[in-house]
Amino acid sequence: MLVLTRKRGQAIKIGDDVVITVTEIRGKGSKSIVKLGITAPPGTKVLREEVEREVAQEMDLAKDPAFDISLLGDKVKEQ
Repeated sequence: MLVLTRKRGQAIKIGDDVVITVTEIRGKGSKSIVKLGITAPPGTKVLREEVEREVAQEMDLAKDPAFDISLLGDKVKEQ
């Protein structure tokens, strides 16, 4: 992992077409919050890590046969 120090207004360039800019810093120490602006070409997937994790968990749940709509429909018809 590369660790960099940046100030407000400074940026990091990833590859030829992704730029991450520090737009705001609030607070100090462990309670500080940093806002980042991300410029990337259309079609580039940009997600917060926790959102990506949630999506992956939902996709795993959707693969569970217990949630198969066609099977649920058959069970309802039987009743």
